[in-house]
Amino acid sequence: MPIIRVDTGVITQINVFTVPEGGQQALIDLLREAAMGCRGIPGWMSASLHRSLDGTRVVNYAQARDQAAMQRVFEHLRSNGYEVALTVE
Repeated sequence: MPIIRVDTGVITQINVFTVPEGGQQALIDLLREAAMGCRGIPGWMSASLHRSLDGTRVVNYAQARDQAAMQRVFEHLRSNGYEVALTVE
């Protein structure tokens, strides 16, 4: 389970996806596949997937040790055909 704390340097990315009816499991499967592919990347920490009870949303919490590690994760995902965007807030 991810732990979110300030001033640790850990990057936490929180994504909320809205899916059409019946699309929740397919997105979870895709996100799980992407996360499993990141396991060997230096600095990768974790991903947690959550589904809404109404079947219309998926939330993904992903963590990396620092900004450089998250960038490596994004580069890996892009090179494997995943569409990735970075927004820092």
